[in-house]
Amino acid sequence: MLEIYLTDLQAYNEGHLVGKWIRLPLAPFELAQALSEVLCEGEAICHTDNHEEYFITDYDWLDNEAFFHIDEYEDIYALNEKLQIIEEQAPDKQSVIAFLLHENLAADLEDAIAKVDDVIVHKNQTMEDIAYEVMQELYGADLLPSIIANHIDYEGIGREFEMDGNYYEYGSDIYEYVG
Repeated sequence: MLEIYLTDLQAYNEGHLVGKWIRLPLAPFELAQALSEVLCEGEAICHTDNHEEYFITDYDWLDNEAFFHIDEYEDIYALNEKLQIIEEQAPDKQSVIAFLLHENLAADLEDAIAKVDDVIVHKNQTMEDIAYEVMQELYGADLLPSIIANHIDYEGIGREFEMDGNYYEYGSDIYEYVG
């Protein structure tokens, strides 16, 4: 889900880049072990003891879902817990959570999880498709004479829907926020 490059801060401050890529989430003992390995390597290279501080030099979201920004001094244990919570969600809910956080429709991860049911995902559709469906549902546009039906600007109606703030293009889908 997320790869981070975990770096020994004290070694870095002494001119050594000591770290490793870690894929999160991990079991807590595996995360503690990975952190310990980085810090022990830093102690060995610097010939000093008690390396305790780390920072995240780089990160890469896997599966094209960027849930939130990662700070370089992020608590990796809290970050790992957030990622475990996300991983427990079904894949379609993970996508909705990413959308809510990306569009700032949720204050944090917990808020996004609470709002998942407030989102309708229109898979592989455009705003023009949505406008057409709404016109069919509300006005029976297929019942109109063809001279009128063929001149309805579904693309323009779709733009208006999007400007109203309930519809968002996200990835290859349209997300409708009804909350």
